[in-house]
Amino acid sequence: MAPQVSVVIPAYRASRDIADALCSVFEQTFTDFEVIVVNDGSPDAAELDAALLPYASRIACITQRNLGAGAARNAGIRRARGSLVALLDADDRWSPGFLRCQVEYLDAHPECGLVYCDARVTGDSALAGRRFMETAPSSGEVTLGGLIAQRCNIVLSTVVVRRDVIENAGLFDETLRRGQDFELWLRLAQCGAVIRYQRKVLAERRVRVDGLSGDSIAELQRAIAVLERFGRRPDLDARSRTAIRGRLLALADRLEIEQGKRRLLEGNYAAARFHLSAPRRQPFKLRLARLALRLAPGLVRRCCLRLRPAVWHVRPATS
Repeated sequence: MAPQVSVVIPAYRASRDIADALCSVFEQTFTDFEVIVVNDGSPDAAELDAALLPYASRIACITQRNLGAGAARNAGIRRARGSLVALLDADDRWSPGFLRCQVEYLDAHPECGLVYCDARVTGDSALAGRRFMETAPSSGEVTLGGLIAQRCNIVLSTVVVRRDVIENAGLFDETLRRGQDFELWLRLAQCGAVIRYQRKVLAERRVRVDGLSGDSIAELQRAIAVLERFGRRPDLDARSRTAIRGRLLALADRLEIEQGKRRLLEGNYAAARFHLSAPRRQPFKLRLARLALRLAPGLVRRCCLRLRPAVWHVRPATS
């Protein structure tokens, strides 16, 4: 008999974290699920196999050459037998009630195709300890416009989606190495899929500098690349194209600021001033920072290094 939920976990350089992820799956109070782990050509194959060994009898494993996280997730979804698919990255974790809460929501709302929730941020991030929705909120209805404007931000590892909905949308775009999840949410919304969220904190989003989550500049660059590409779709309506153009301008400003911050920390004051002068909008705080950089750049750098956890975080740019 097929399980109700198929849990899909891509694995690439995941040997240090995947046991924790799997432990959180097998601690679920909801038990009608299968687990599919996809080894995406991971170079730490021996270590990964050792980490998976204690769970070997309870998981299905797929091994493929390195094609990217999107292709790995697609391989797992194609193997899935459940009517629902739960997506989990190997460096994230679920709370014990995650699947029960998300499945009960979908059972109670048959019109909903995908539901996500909040997560606690941990790991290599200045936002560690905070809720994801504190800095990357979900506000109002999840629409294509809301996703473009990033009024609604989705943590992939909190998603439970109906398998037919994600299959009908064409699964993840395997040509994208980064940002495949954001692009899929946009495509789902464009197709008319109903996306909802719960504000419950039911997962842990672990940020690794060398992991899939990356740093603030990389996140901004991914968001820009996805929106630029999505904006070229021939079936996109004029209103959405306009919204994308506006969002791209805002993201470009934020990217210049983040690059300015990085150059400042590196001690490259000329480059820092260049980047901080580039944004179209120049609020008072930014103008003040530029003035301080001209008058006492070394002092500004020392102060920023001392206050780095509070000053240098950036709101996540993608879901």
